[in-house]
Amino acid sequence: MKAVGLVVEYNPFHNGHLYHLQKAKEVTGADVVVAVMSGNFTQRGEPTILDKWQRARAALNNGVDLVIELPLVSAVEPADRFAAGALQLLADMQVESVVFGAEHPHWDFHHMVDLEKSFQADQFKQFDQTYATQFNQQLKERIGVSLIDPNDILAFSYYKANINSRFGLRLVPIQRTGSQYHDQQIRGKVASASAIRNSVTNKQQELIQEAVPEDTFEELVHLKMIPSWDQLYPLLRNQLIQAPQSLLAQTYQMSEGLENRLKRIAEQELTFDGFIKRVKTKRYTYAHLTRLFLYTVLQASETEVHNAIYHPYHHLLGFTEMGQEYLHHVKKQLQYPLITKVDQTLHHGDFTLDYRAGKLYQMFTPDEQDIKRSPIRVTVK
Repeated sequence: MKAVGLVVEYNPFHNGHLYHLQKAKEVTGADVVVAVMSGNFTQRGEPTILDKWQRARAALNNGVDLVIELPLVSAVEPADRFAAGALQLLADMQVESVVFGAEHPHWDFHHMVDLEKSFQADQFKQFDQTYATQFNQQLKERIGVSLIDPNDILAFSYYKANINSRFGLRLVPIQRTGSQYHDQQIRGKVASASAIRNSVTNKQQELIQEAVPEDTFEELVHLKMIPSWDQLYPLLRNQLIQAPQSLLAQTYQMSEGLENRLKRIAEQELTFDGFIKRVKTKRYTYAHLTRLFLYTVLQASETEVHNAIYHPYHHLLGFTEMGQEYLHHVKKQLQYPLITKVDQTLHHGDFTLDYRAGKLYQMFTPDEQDIKRSPIRVTVK
């Protein structure tokens, strides 16, 4: 059986995603679609609009055959670590190719990776600018392009991970269609996830219905609460105020001394918007900060995260009959553990961070996110 892999968030699953997975099967001739999907928090550290089980079911109902959860320590990370963690799982799942959207699929991303290796450390001397900014300056000088668009950045990261880790995957970038990644308004049948989430907030049901499959629409219109950091902020604020600075300093990605600044501002700001605006500096992007805030609420230490990175696993969220057949075909070849049901033993072991993230997400939903949840089984009509 020939499998194609997808790396997704599906926040939420929409018509653009449907086009992507259909195109993936078309260009690769694959029999099976395997999706590695972020859990309940996105790469930017934001809670997803629907939980991972709702999003997995929408994927299975619309053409995906196997949904594996991307562990938190890869899902809530910058592009390079996000890509490496996802490809690691897809390679272990024995997929032959990975298809992803890009703003400029014709670019030679492989060549960009080679160019980065040729850049010398002394070419990055501007300490008031990020590595990404200086790297783009070097690219512009060498080949006349810059990695600015989010999907191009991810495409570069997939190539880099595939080369550096020798996964041997066939990478297939395809042209993104419809609206731009950051568009805030729905303008047709293919809209950005950001625009759809914005329309959910504004209760623009007719626009939403045009841009998403029916099952996603039904979930969105019955949504009682839109998850956001506004609701999580009291937990973050309490942790920052109450926890000793020595404990906060051990938090994953906590820069030296930043815990003091966070604690001081948290004591003064009662809203998340006010808090993050005061914390934001040129040194830290909003995405970096929200990721850090999530790890702070989860009380995730550097040691704990690094241990999780070195102990990957496949948490199976759901499958179709074809997906089940494929899983049976490759199961004995898997290098990493396959988790089909989380029990009391697992949530204290390697799965602990994802378990804690699931419990945190239950602020937004009454549904248990992990303990004793079995994979979704979908029969394709």
